[in-house]
Amino acid sequence: MPRGSLNGGSYTSLDQVYRGTTLPNKKADVKKMLRLGGVAKKKFEPLFDQSASDMTEVLTENNFDEDDKKDPEKMPSMNAEETALLGMLSVDSMDDIELKNIQLVFPSARRFSEGACAEARVRTDRGELCVAVQGDRAKPAIITYHDLGLNYVCFQPFFNFVDMRALLENFCVYHVNAPGQEEGAPSLPDDYIYPTMDELANQINYVLGHFGIKSFIGFGVGAGANILARFALAHPQKVDALALINCTASQAGWIEWAYQKMNSRSLRARGMTQGVLDYLMWHHFGRFPEERNHDLAQMYRMYFTRNVNPTNLSLLIDAYVRRSDLGIGRAGDTLRAPVLNITGALSPHQEDTVAFNARLQPSTSTWMKIQDCGMVLEEQPGKISEAFRLFLQGEGYVAPLSPTKIVAYRRLSDAERRRPCRHSPVIRITENPISEAVVC
Repeated sequence: MPRGSLNGGSYTSLDQVYRGTTLPNKKADVKKMLRLGGVAKKKFEPLFDQSASDMTEVLTENNFDEDDKKDPEKMPSMNAEETALLGMLSVDSMDDIELKNIQLVFPSARRFSEGACAEARVRTDRGELCVAVQGDRAKPAIITYHDLGLNYVCFQPFFNFVDMRALLENFCVYHVNAPGQEEGAPSLPDDYIYPTMDELANQINYVLGHFGIKSFIGFGVGAGANILARFALAHPQKVDALALINCTASQAGWIEWAYQKMNSRSLRARGMTQGVLDYLMWHHFGRFPEERNHDLAQMYRMYFTRNVNPTNLSLLIDAYVRRSDLGIGRAGDTLRAPVLNITGALSPHQEDTVAFNARLQPSTSTWMKIQDCGMVLEEQPGKISEAFRLFLQGEGYVAPLSPTKIVAYRRLSDAERRRPCRHSPVIRITENPISEAVVC
């Protein structure tokens, strides 16, 4: 460390070191700075605007002495760093700009897309159900059932996908909401006894009677997939096909039971806590959803926080955690309807779908694992729509197969595109239409 005494807050021994570099009080230092300005003006004169009169007066050769002009060695040359810095000068006019105020503008938050759905109230033995209808009711029916923490709006982005909109020309979709799970639903009464999973499945009969549906295609996710599977076991003649995502056929294990009980108590006592919110995000997306799609994860976090009734959700969680085993097996009773069993490679329910597939008949079931996603409907809608369309075609339903046919199909008139629904020959899928998936 340099020797020196502290006088007035500075080291006197360093005064000579810093004086030449920080204080341009010598005539030679001033000349050196002006020489650099003169060379910059000669080499980069096109970059300066003619209106910058103040700058041109400073950066002029008249600031140099005659002796300096005669001696070229005294004129400093431009190094690479100085050239690069001067090359960053803007070619635009250097007009004065007055900054009056600053206003923050935030981008619009991602939201669920709103489809053309007409909501209807269906009376059942355990209260009313909210059912949203999308499409022409004269056409074959697709009944959807949602997962925990959601309602029919979770299907809107998928069914409004460009490929699925063409499919809806042949079908009518009925979105069933579990009791008290629709948006804006009031809290259920304290004396209300929430239906069990079997009773929730039985409520679908009231939906079929209300709309005059004889049979339908089921499309369920998570808890909704379990409900549709229970209905198909009890009423096999009313179910033509099932597309089930993250479906489980067994009862809840001890770890799931403990987590869900804690979530249910927190929802009733304190509302949507951070612990419940993290569990719902894991339940739907798996681990680290923000790393895959930050906007999508934030949209669902905001939805769970603002649009979910905590009390009603706790009742549905209690019913789901008390579910019984489906009691199906390849050697005994099983689902008679063809099943498209889907899961995501990053989904926490992947093992449940494998166990569920092992209890189905191989000739009427297809297991698919979609790569790079946990919530398949949101993260990979193109692959799911392709698989679903081909699955329906294999069951005898008319559905376009390629984007070219989809575009041509939209341009057809109503008279040209009316065809009987189940009169084409049945074609079973023997090969997975998606290369990244795995079929068992």
